[in-house]
Amino acid sequence: MRPVPGPARCREFRGPGPPPPAPQGWQTPYAAHPFRVCLIVRHVFGIDDPEVLTAALLHDTIEHTTTDYDDLSERFGIRVAGWVGALSKDMRLPDEGRERAYMATLAAAEPTVKVVKLADIFDNLTDSRHLSTESRMRTAARSRRYLAAVETNLPAIARRPMELVRQLLAEFAEPDDPGA
Repeated sequence: MRPVPGPARCREFRGPGPPPPAPQGWQTPYAAHPFRVCLIVRHVFGIDDPEVLTAALLHDTIEHTTTDYDDLSERFGIRVAGWVGALSKDMRLPDEGRERAYMATLAAAEPTVKVVKLADIFDNLTDSRHLSTESRMRTAARSRRYLAAVETNLPAIARRPMELVRQLLAEFAEPDDPGA
């Protein structure tokens, strides 16, 4: 099968198995998350490349479904599949090792991966506003760790998105922080 470019075809491709449930405590269904990430890349970050938008829509597919790299490569091409692979944690590893490997991948990632990860962080922060203070602080701490990795060799195309995510993250200051 010839790869199909463009985000419009993603809605026809969900991969095998049911969509993952929303994380506990989240109000919006998980299925909305990839679409919001794509919209953030396009309308907040101003990037309209069809392959980048496709990667944004599919960014959690390998990690949260039974879809694998080969499925995505066949349908969307090796570039998009590679970006999605870089945005996916290796669930075969124990949690601590998985996070270390993921952070190393983000630090060395191509510009597209960094932009999509920034949109993912932006959406996760935005969607966590209704959570308890403790849950919001965990989301903010995890976001800061990912930002530190993404910031390594930050390409020009990701500088403005990084600035926007940092502005949003500033709203998540510790409650007892005098600057909050």
